[in-house]
Amino acid sequence: MRPLLLLTLASCVSAQKIYQGFNTGAFFTSSKPKAQSDFEAEFNTAQSLHYSPGVFSSARLYTCIQAGTTNTPIEAFQAAINTNTTLLLGIWCSGTKSIDNEITALKSAIDKFGTKLKDLVVGLSVGSEDLYRLSKSGIENKAGVGAGPSTIIPFIQSARSALAGTILSSIPIGHVDSWSAWSNTSNSAVINEVDFLGMDVYPYYEKDIDNRIENAEQIFEKLHNKTTAVAGGKPVWITETGWPVSGPVSGNATASVDNARTFWDIIACKYLGRNNVWWYTLSDADPNISEKFAISKDLSAGTTFNLTCPAASGAPASVNTDLSKGVQTTKKNAAVRSVEEMGYTAFFVLCGIMGFLL
Repeated sequence: MRPLLLLTLASCVSAQKIYQGFNTGAFFTSSKPKAQSDFEAEFNTAQSLHYSPGVFSSARLYTCIQAGTTNTPIEAFQAAINTNTTLLLGIWCSGTKSIDNEITALKSAIDKFGTKLKDLVVGLSVGSEDLYRLSKSGIENKAGVGAGPSTIIPFIQSARSALAGTILSSIPIGHVDSWSAWSNTSNSAVINEVDFLGMDVYPYYEKDIDNRIENAEQIFEKLHNKTTAVAGGKPVWITETGWPVSGPVSGNATASVDNARTFWDIIACKYLGRNNVWWYTLSDADPNISEKFAISKDLSAGTTFNLTCPAASGAPASVNTDLSKGVQTTKKNAAVRSVEEMGYTAFFVLCGIMGFLL
């Protein structure tokens, strides 16, 4: 194959990457801060899950600050570099009048890690469910301190300004929030300000409607479509979704391993390889909720339920099928990971096109 075509192929692979991973909190459920080794354990586990449909080699962070410090870069950065894990960065915005410490932490990481970090960054989310927590439903559900457009928009603008002239100046900057916040017209100015919309959808929590697992796919699609309809053509990334394996009844929804597996089959297997997805979650980290969502409770390659997708789902093929192997720590070749993120079907179609042009 000619060098020019090789370069073109590499560019196409890079441009069409699809990411799949998990949300990664800064604390354990005990409220103990995670250290570099803890993040590495999570990232290695995610890439080693038995029967995983494709490789989960991405992580979504909620903050750039290491827990327990003022503005020290989160140790997940070094862990991501060590494990070749891509990152959807996060800046925490609720309960503060300034994101200066978040920016300081991120810029310190840029100075320290340079292109090693840059090459792993998918984008930056300024805020997480801040608009929802400030809404009527968020207040009724005691979701915590939130922030409105008058706070989030200046924070987004501050982040853009801070990254201008750095090696991260071209990354997409967005915001993550619930479908209900995005579809609320009072928040439309935030949509105008972002490059992408991160959408959080949990049919399990939609207790005002008949949210039995039998209706979960229909509910998800309806709420996904509502978000897409207001996005103005901007990308909508699935930044949080899942079904708890244990927890209280929510409306007509029951938390169970069987229902979590069903939700995986109808939603994860439908969107993995087609949309950027960060599933909730690999390992439970939020001490404030009684529901448990963990795919791997003890960070082993074994999972709460079988992750194999139905044959007709179109999801990526299962990997890590040798059950004698546990969590692997070998770094993946970057080119192999690019193909996995792009999707093997799309890759081979592209290879065919390139071969035809030879």
